[in-house]
Amino acid sequence: MKPKKKEKLIGEILVERGIITPHQLKKVLENQQKEGGLIGEIIVKLGFATEEEIAQCLSYQYGFPYLPLENYEISKEAIELVPRHVAQHYCLIPVDKIGNTLTIAISDPLNSEAIEDLEELTSLNIQVFISTSSDIRQAIEKYYPDG
Repeated sequence: MKPKKKEKLIGEILVERGIITPHQLKKVLENQQKEGGLIGEIIVKLGFATEEEIAQCLSYQYGFPYLPLENYEISKEAIELVPRHVAQHYCLIPVDKIGNTLTIAISDPLNSEAIEDLEELTSLNIQVFISTSSDIRQAIEKYYPDG
């Protein structure tokens, strides 16, 4: 699934939805210029929005579905396809395998290197869902217990 062209920046979407104020966005952008980093992560670090709000706005922005993992039962077959270190490195979790498609939840849906590496590793097509970093880290601990 290819991301749709982003017409608005994540900051603009957050302001439009009333999640952050224009003043907060200005502060975030200043922080990003000084220290670098992803806007969404800076917004969460500063306490202006939750990870879920950022993930839902990314879902809206790029057209990838949002998948909260808390109550989702992940298939053992999918987990066995992706080693723990790969899941941790890219902050993703394999969710399900149907036919020759592997569905994953990832915190950064635009990480093309992660998608390409998974396609090469599994020889499967990759379908992308967005989830929060926290949800993914918790799922990795739950489904890769011997880490």
